This record gives sequence, C-alpha cells and structure tokens, in this order.
Amino acid sequence: MTALRENVEIVQGSDNLSRYQFGTKTAVHYFCKTCGIYTYHNRRSNPKEVGINAACLDGVHLPDLDPIPWTDGRNHPSDKRS
Repeated sequence: MTALRENVEIVQGSDNLSRYQFGTKTAVHYFCKTCGIYTYHNRRSNPKEVGINAACLDGVHLPDLDPIPWTDGRNHPSDKRS
C-alpha cells in the first residue's frame, strides 16, 4: 500500500523503529525493534511516497485489499536502462 509521505503520520511506536538502508541508500526501511516486522519505507521509485505494510494499520482487513499489488524487487523500475 502506498501513500504520499506528507499524508502519513506515525501516531504510536516511532521510538521503537529501527532504520535500514542498502544499495543506493535512496529508500529508507523501518522495522519494529521488538518483533522485526517491516512497517514502512520511504520509496526509492518515488521519494514523495511511502510504502506501508497494511497489516500494521488499525482497521485494515487484508483480504479486503485483494488483489494486493506487489513489485518484484529484483526488477526495480528505477534500475531499468533506457
């Protein structure tokens, strides 16, 4: 699930998130320090957007989101050569 970064507010638990970057260090990924679950990331393909683990949102019933879109991380759109 994606959203514009300006419309996202972490309302609880931000002090318990661990930050991780790799590769180009454009994307910034956040994980729970307690259980390790991926919570969200600042997107590499569009830095104005945030990718969110919908399972971390109150009131979201994942089967209602079917089909859930996904991106193959091995073939990232920003890595395509023109």
